[in-house]
Amino acid sequence: MTDGRATNQCDLLVCADMAFLDGRVFHDAAVAICDGTITACGDRGDIAEQFEARETLRLTDAFLLPGLINAHTHLPMTLLRGVGDDRPLLQWLREDIWPVEGRLSPELLRLGAALGCAEMIRTGCTAFMNGYFHEENTGRAAHDAGIRAVLGEGFFGFPSPMFPDAESCWTTLRRLRQQYSGHPRIRTSVAPHAVFTVSPDALTASHTLAAELDLPWQIHLAESPEETTSCVEKHGKRPVELLDSLGILDRRCTLHHCVDVSEEDIGRLAETGAKVVHNPASNMKLASGIAPIQRMLDAGVTIGLGTDGAASNNQLNMFREMGLAALGGKVRDHDARAASAASVLDMATRGSAQCLHWPELGTLAPGRPADMCALDLCAPNMLPVNDLISHTTYAATGHEVRMTMCEGRVLYLDGNFRTLDLKGLKSEADKARRWISSLRR
Repeated sequence: MTDGRATNQCDLLVCADMAFLDGRVFHDAAVAICDGTITACGDRGDIAEQFEARETLRLTDAFLLPGLINAHTHLPMTLLRGVGDDRPLLQWLREDIWPVEGRLSPELLRLGAALGCAEMIRTGCTAFMNGYFHEENTGRAAHDAGIRAVLGEGFFGFPSPMFPDAESCWTTLRRLRQQYSGHPRIRTSVAPHAVFTVSPDALTASHTLAAELDLPWQIHLAESPEETTSCVEKHGKRPVELLDSLGILDRRCTLHHCVDVSEEDIGRLAETGAKVVHNPASNMKLASGIAPIQRMLDAGVTIGLGTDGAASNNQLNMFREMGLAALGGKVRDHDARAASAASVLDMATRGSAQCLHWPELGTLAPGRPADMCALDLCAPNMLPVNDLISHTTYAATGHEVRMTMCEGRVLYLDGNFRTLDLKGLKSEADKARRWISSLRR
């Protein structure tokens, strides 16, 4: 560059005092973005010399890192936050959740999903894997909010208000896949609920459909000792063993929870390439237990991180989830070295990307999508800045997030949502609360 001018152009240059780029912490860093993709990243001086930016975003006293990925949630259940708290899982589902869910209208489903998108964007999340019903409503909310989503049309093995039979769900899944075919930020999956609510034949049929459509297959699995007992009584096998015996435990699978797994189960997970999503807050709240994530990591199992729904968490905050994953992992193993800060951050980014079957996400590197967030390093709980990875996992609460970006588009910056009307959402949420209260009197 003999004339001293940059030889390349980019749409946006994001500059930050600190950044986590391709697995390394950089001081005084920059990321060049073109058409929603990272073109180059590294030292600010080097990047600034190479690129002439149409727009520059300068984030002083900030730590830039990949957007967090919520690998398991039920976004419309945000409307049920605080409903039926402090009850065991199966009682909570049967007495508090299912009676209300069957009466949720498309408008309410979309509202709950939009509220969930707002909470996740506010706390640095840029992608999520969902499981619910009438998923086109969550898809619309994600599209409008500018966030990435993998939608999973959930179904049970018995007639429900959503589907009279499995074949009706298959029809909906095919339509949903066609609807979002080619969408840059929204994909679909097949999502049977659990082994205690779906028969082995329907599980197998759903997996066959996922293979036919080349979609991920996600399921709640081994969530509690009670589920294991039920599965053994009904089928003579533990949940992981049951899927393996059916020939449907493979790389296509994303398994949510896996709290009650044996050493043999972990070996099967590692051998088959099935992926596991850890949901520490929900598992703790429902007293399901703490998944043996360090043992699974040591065995080579891919682990992602999720919040579950806001009704059983009661947050969609991935920073909180990271802290609980690290602390809970140490308590479970009685080992301070278990579930390290770095491994948990990896779960919330690269591990979760694998669980979404969207492996290009979760890392800030050339050629990767420009999905990122930035933490305020002036927040008192982030000072002094001794170890950024430690601070991200243990010190951050999520509300230090200054900026959230997806596909090169800023969704939130310094207190302002750019794609969502939070005031309007609050007004609609108040109406929904009154309606839900009337159902439970």
